[in-house]
Amino acid sequence: MSLSRSACVFVLLIGSFVAAQGQEGNSVPSNDEVELVLTQTDRAIQQYELAINDEQTEMGKDGSGAVSKDREVVDSLRLAVKVFRKQPQAFNGPLGFAFFEWLDDASRNAEVCANYASGQVAVQIMRGNANKAQSLMHLGQSCSDASTLIYTVSENAGALYQRYIKSIGQAATACASMLEKCTAALKKGHASSGK
Repeated sequence: MSLSRSACVFVLLIGSFVAAQGQEGNSVPSNDEVELVLTQTDRAIQQYELAINDEQTEMGKDGSGAVSKDREVVDSLRLAVKVFRKQPQAFNGPLGFAFFEWLDDASRNAEVCANYASGQVAVQIMRGNANKAQSLMHLGQSCSDASTLIYTVSENAGALYQRYIKSIGQAATACASMLEKCTAALKKGHASSGK
């Protein structure tokens, strides 16, 4: 009797997961979809690194803490991209959420750089340092562009990850429903065999 219960549960769990995955709009992100986000991420990282290099040049020692944090985020993103290139379905799990968070951090950090540089432009103009003001304007634009691109990639990654979460939630609900039916059938079978 125990073996039949286990078999019933196993079959229903697998069946419900497959059924949930087959429903339109409920599938986990495909390898191709993950690969597209990775290609976008590579481009965003390249642009972000150029902005970080400019930030380091313009801010010098004053910006070393921010630059260090920016480079940590880039390293984390590169590591995730490397893992996803080998195993795209790893996106559909905890690393996918961390990846989304790192993209969000990168976008926010780049925007902080843009705001800081833009604020320093006025200071340099008041000091009569037009060349420094011009280079800070360039830095602000570079950081702003990087932030916008990273934000766009983050939105794409977030939409994919949200689809993964929705798919898993629907699969879990379907599994619970089938498990309830299986349990009811087993109870009914056990009650009728006891008579």
